[in-house]
Amino acid sequence: MAPESLDKQQVQRFQSLAWPLRAVVLRTARYLTRRDDEAEDLAQDTMIKALRAMDSFQDGTDMKAWLMTILRRTHIDRLRAAHRHDRELSLDALELEPASPSADQAGHFDGQWGQPEDLMARFEDEAIIQAMQALPEDIRWTLLLVDVEQMPQADVAAVLDVPQGTIKSRTHRGRAMLRDRLYEFACQRGWVNTVERPAP
Repeated sequence: MAPESLDKQQVQRFQSLAWPLRAVVLRTARYLTRRDDEAEDLAQDTMIKALRAMDSFQDGTDMKAWLMTILRRTHIDRLRAAHRHDRELSLDALELEPASPSADQAGHFDGQWGQPEDLMARFEDEAIIQAMQALPEDIRWTLLLVDVEQMPQADVAAVLDVPQGTIKSRTHRGRAMLRDRLYEFACQRGWVNTVERPAP
């Protein structure tokens, strides 16, 4: 769609409703890509698509959820384009390998966190981004929207197109996986004593 085909009202709605959330879109894109240039491109593509689709946004619904849906689809489209040499890329193929520990083994270090809030506060954003990047794609998206963007679970379920119960389960499992990953980082930095991982 050419810029001249956008009517003034559509542009004004975009400026008043979507544009103020551009920092949210960019922040989420950074969590997904871990590269500033890629994040900026992804965020820009998302905002352009939002501008062009403003006439489909329904007043009274959540703009952040709407933008996150566009961001997710744009991100998936970019991953598919990057893997175009594959015969066909399914959504399952876009999932990252689970971090260690696996989803089924998550939470093994929970008993070792003496002061988890104090320890978590010591991590810089980059370390948390790195830990989240190691999580499976569906878990990472869930934690980004629930914990980083503070979106209601019902809205997150709509963005990710899954039942709300799935979001609740992913959030619980993902937080345990993230805690384990950060605990390993804390051990590497000498903040806590190294504890051998329990055998599976």
